[in-house]
Amino acid sequence: MNPSNHILVGKTGEELAVSFLKEKGYEILHTNLRLEKVEVDIIAKDKNQIVFVEVKTRSSAMVEPEKAVNKSKQKNLQWAAEIFLEERQLKNELRFDIIAIVKQKNNTDIEHFEDAFYPYYNF
Repeated sequence: MNPSNHILVGKTGEELAVSFLKEKGYEILHTNLRLEKVEVDIIAKDKNQIVFVEVKTRSSAMVEPEKAVNKSKQKNLQWAAEIFLEERQLKNELRFDIIAIVKQKNNTDIEHFEDAFYPYYNF
């Protein structure tokens, strides 16, 4: 897959994830928020929780998309979440979710992993 296809697949996946979350009643606060070198795909509000969502999209089911959110990515998301909450002086609980999307020709599977991982406090 050439780089432009990869970017297009990712962008399409993020748009699908935003629609999916809105249908579930989430309020979308930000998309593609960049804090230094860390990008958060979606920041949403679910009831009183601020949810930091990593979206992983693949065009093949050969590898589960959610497996791409490794420990390093998790720590980066936690760091970004702490900065986001601190800058806005928010006291909400936070949660980290993953939305895994496999988009093939005529079929799109979306799987939402709530509380996909928990914050690390020693990084």
